[in-house]
Amino acid sequence: MTLPFDLNQRPRRLRRTATLRRMVNETRLSANDFMYPLFVCHGKNVSEPIGSMPGVYHLSVDNIIKQAENAFKLGVPSVLLFGLPKTKNARASEAYAEKGIVQQAVRAIKQNVPDLVVATDVCVCAYTDHGHCGVLRDGEVDNDPSAELLAKMAVSHAAAGADIVAPSAMMDGQVAAIRYALDDKGFKNTAIMGYSAKYASAFYGPFREAADSAPGKGDRKAYQMDPANAREALLETELDVEEGADIIMVKPALAYLDVLSLMRENFEQPLAAYNVSGEYSMVKAAAAKGWADERAVALEMLTSMRRAGADIIISYWAADAARWLAE
Repeated sequence: MTLPFDLNQRPRRLRRTATLRRMVNETRLSANDFMYPLFVCHGKNVSEPIGSMPGVYHLSVDNIIKQAENAFKLGVPSVLLFGLPKTKNARASEAYAEKGIVQQAVRAIKQNVPDLVVATDVCVCAYTDHGHCGVLRDGEVDNDPSAELLAKMAVSHAAAGADIVAPSAMMDGQVAAIRYALDDKGFKNTAIMGYSAKYASAFYGPFREAADSAPGKGDRKAYQMDPANAREALLETELDVEEGADIIMVKPALAYLDVLSLMRENFEQPLAAYNVSGEYSMVKAAAAKGWADERAVALEMLTSMRRAGADIIISYWAADAARWLAE
């Protein structure tokens, strides 16, 4: 059959071969885009699988060095550290201890892989005996003392050699408190990555097993953002930027690509997207059942985050994705 009209535009012309598609694709994904989250624990030669996150482990400092070295060799420029303390208490004392587990890991990584950028999560939920992200008073998280506690934790990470501190507790004024404390202690060059738009999401379930950080009572909806809100993300981010955030973030990523795009349109700061545990684990589970091609789905998801505007993608696939992209 001959069409009764001329087709002057034939977009398929540029899809005809793999080389043509590669030449004209609009969004490029590379190892440089990734930040690799790692969970560090006490002990020696520990590599304990996390049941709900296949391929992710609790690692002792000696093994976290190996993971960091491997990631850096694959081209991943940065890691994000989460700590599992020996003991938990209401003061979250290991969170800011000189010999806390994250502080030990930072020193070891910077000594062995000095060019790797080391970021640290700054939140006390894994360090408190109640599992909330700050100081409890009458059953509620007290904002201002919590911000002061986060600042103390951030300073201890900077003193250990962290390049970036990343406050994730969603306390009002936490970035300002940390920036003031860092500058006051002489750490003016330590950058802050704000978890600027962190939602009270159902996608965090596997992470709470990984970090042993679930709240003992209640939930975090009084301080993390309502998933229904997008304009509020602009307000939270504007406040973080005013307070001194060098990098801004949306967490989670996949269900919030619209928010990610909105942030890219309104802010010039480097923008991170956190490809969270639930997003990772649901693909792993589908792949284990033979219902999905893990590599294809993961790379498509990660590319969508870049397409929406992310400069940095925090992902448990970071090392695998770097390897896939190099093949």
